[in-house]
Amino acid sequence: MLFHKKTRVAALAALAVSVALVATGCAAGDSGSGGGEGEGDGGNLSITFLPKNLGNPYFDTSNAGGEEAIEEFGGTFAEVGPAEATPDGQVSYINTLTQQGVGAIAVSANDPKAICDALNEARDAGVKVVTFDSDTNADCRDLFVNQADSEGIAKVQVDLIAEQIGGAGEIAVLSASANATNQNAWIELMKEELAASHPDIELVEVVYGDDDDQTSFDKTAALLQTHPNLKGIVSPTTVGIAAAARYLQTSEYKGAVALTGLGTPNQMREYVEDGTVTAFALWNPADLGYLAAFASKALIEGDITGAEGDTFEAGKLGEYTVGADGVVLLGDPYVFDAENIGDFDF
Repeated sequence: MLFHKKTRVAALAALAVSVALVATGCAAGDSGSGGGEGEGDGGNLSITFLPKNLGNPYFDTSNAGGEEAIEEFGGTFAEVGPAEATPDGQVSYINTLTQQGVGAIAVSANDPKAICDALNEARDAGVKVVTFDSDTNADCRDLFVNQADSEGIAKVQVDLIAEQIGGAGEIAVLSASANATNQNAWIELMKEELAASHPDIELVEVVYGDDDDQTSFDKTAALLQTHPNLKGIVSPTTVGIAAAARYLQTSEYKGAVALTGLGTPNQMREYVEDGTVTAFALWNPADLGYLAAFASKALIEGDITGAEGDTFEAGKLGEYTVGADGVVLLGDPYVFDAENIGDFDF
């Protein structure tokens, strides 16, 4: 796991990314009390993870962390989600989970507004709502488990690309979907960081691969054709950075165009080892899912309401405190490179 300041574990354990789909098995009458009230009945620990899309290695890992936590405290884990990262696809699952009366939904939002009505209907029915990785508007959920401070995520990516291209030249961003809350926040902060600290670096274009491997691969090719002087690409999405690396690996641009962003070690290992990528960053997505599960438990059992200053225990990760706007922060991003990537398995 990434070394959170409240975590005493010294090394990262190998993580299984296979996720078992299990039935929620709960009737609507078994759910806790209304969303945000903090008066859960303590008995309905049926927690369903709803990622942006299924088949995404990042969410395979985060959901596996959630499953690990839920097994530890004796709840019931399930995972559902759309094949493509669209808000409409998530709404139908939220509606179904509300009808099933699950104790909590842990969702990574494809849009900050589009799923709000469905989530608030779930909360009105007694379902606790925890967003993780990508948030909704604050009034649509009880808590947001954020992977790291947005400013820190933006800064580490800007610092990495600046170092890799020598502090000057044209760069582009290969993002996920155009409406992804977290991606857009990071990109805006990256722009600010570039203007403030790296005036000789020009961000020439932001493109969107929709967290689809082939689309991201094609967008990488298009960027390099459109911008012949491009010196670097930043991809703050695990699908995008891996697809971009795959393109660069066998192209004339390998070693000439730098690539960094957010990825998982297992995805990026071969690209780091063969010199396609020098360094990239991420938090531990398994820890993110693990923390989201324990936050859901605390809400269901009424230990917290999501108010600023609330504290709860998160198993092996230790104690966490709810910050402003119902945000819980996992920790700082971690940089992976050739020297350390062999120490991680997720």
